[in-house]
Amino acid sequence: MVTDESPLGLEADRGLLSRTSTAERVAGVLRTRISEGFFLPGSRLSEQDIGTALGVSRNTLRESFRLLTHERLLTHELNRGVFVRVPTVDDVRDIYRVRKLVECAAVRGITERPASYDKIAATVAEGDEAAETGRWQDLGTANIRFHSELVALTGSERVVELMQGLTAELRLVFHVMADPRRFHERYLPRNRELLGPLGEGDGRRAEELLAAYLSDAEAQLVEAYSERSVDGVIS
Repeated sequence: MVTDESPLGLEADRGLLSRTSTAERVAGVLRTRISEGFFLPGSRLSEQDIGTALGVSRNTLRESFRLLTHERLLTHELNRGVFVRVPTVDDVRDIYRVRKLVECAAVRGITERPASYDKIAATVAEGDEAAETGRWQDLGTANIRFHSELVALTGSERVVELMQGLTAELRLVFHVMADPRRFHERYLPRNRELLGPLGEGDGRRAEELLAAYLSDAEAQLVEAYSERSVDGVIS
């Protein structure tokens, strides 16, 4: 039951709101750094070093760590500290399960050339340029942007936000890969192939191509993970 005194009870939470806001901004910085490979999977995050560099308190930083742990980007190990999470084969399968559901649905309903077609095509051009100059991590970034533009076709802010979190996890998967060229380069022609039905407004054909594309990418990553597990890199 709401009473006239209820708002006064929230005054005690004012400091918490300020701290949480800062923690979310710090989490955003760390999320970006993790996605860019500044902190690689398996690396330990130093509270002292990061807190000093960003000029934030230990409590704020720990709250940021908690947020990123909830997003499956970090993991806390008792008596050892906080580490960037190393995705497992099961993580890969689950990520691609969600990708198939969301991305295939995003292109399925297309009946005409999307208004954002030029933006989608631009990400493919970025990938071509990165491949020509041997910038394989940049190629991976262009590829992720391509798929992000596909997701944006849903017109749903909630779906886009969901996939942003998944993209950060996907980046961790890519950072585990020993040879990014081996994974990313082969999908450039398939990105270009998808531009055809997208430009023609053929959503069903785009969905068919994309479903096969994602299934092949999942199989390749699972195989690569299996190879590295034999070498003792991934448990």
